[in-house]
Amino acid sequence: MENCILKTERLYLRLMTPADAHHAYELNSDPEVIRYTGDDAFESVEAAETFLANYKDYEKHSVGRWAVIRKEDDAWLGWCGLKYMPETHEVDLGYRLHQRYWGKGYATEAAKACLVYGFEKFNYPFIIGRVLVENKASIKVLENCGLKIVGEKSFHGAEGLFYRIDKP
Repeated sequence: MENCILKTERLYLRLMTPADAHHAYELNSDPEVIRYTGDDAFESVEAAETFLANYKDYEKHSVGRWAVIRKEDDAWLGWCGLKYMPETHEVDLGYRLHQRYWGKGYATEAAKACLVYGFEKFNYPFIIGRVLVENKASIKVLENCGLKIVGEKSFHGAEGLFYRIDKP
């Protein structure tokens, strides 16, 4: 698969490109998908395409949010990946999948692969995850990946939890 970064048992993770705009637009158009993110939906497919064309995390930091593709049928499930935050010198684990793929273990599978990638390829000493208290499914993914709560802080106007996992 072109632009492939990671492979798991069931998934490929690859760079997102402007060609993924219709997928990104559809994903962020679902109010339940973006409910706990603080993000707004893209106004149009063209807005998603512009966002992806200007997404520079791959070039700046060698990591980013990657498209999650199911191997068996090349279905675009959503995205997962690592985001380097220069203002805090932290690396954040994030994921977002279409509702139809929730509860099947895909987010955990992709997130675990991203953690291994960050620790082994980039030697990050730790990786964090941020989640709103109400987002029980996302909390479960972080905990299934071995992250532990290290603090609480409000973000996106609601109570949030900060998770962390140290390099093994």
